[in-house]
Amino acid sequence: MEGYRLVAEVPVRFSDMDAMGHVNNAVYLNYLEAARVEYIASVMGVVEPKDYGVIIARVEIDYKSPASNRETILVGCRVESLGGSSIRMDYRLEDKATGRLVALAKTVMVAYDYGLGKPKRLSEELRRKMEDFDGIA
Repeated sequence: MEGYRLVAEVPVRFSDMDAMGHVNNAVYLNYLEAARVEYIASVMGVVEPKDYGVIIARVEIDYKSPASNRETILVGCRVESLGGSSIRMDYRLEDKATGRLVALAKTVMVAYDYGLGKPKRLSEELRRKMEDFDGIA
């Protein structure tokens, strides 16, 4: 997928479907999460959920075409920009077989200190890993 170095494959499950015969809108959050978790592990090197140290502050999804049972969705995921404590991510969801655009999405994650219950600054190490991987400054 052009412009996305990390692409996760997510098979559509029967349980993802709604009464209208397509993937329920809420399920797309799971697809974004699958790509984001892969990004956190592959790029940031964090594999244990207890060590993530981020929370989701915002999600935005633009639905372009319905996905349905037995499709495989490719989810491209990249960091768009970094703030002091925030990570803005961009996603593109396509049908693997046809390349049809299914959805575009954005999330904002915030580095978070669970012990103190408040945001914290991104570490220089994580910042560098994301900047190097996605070519951002």
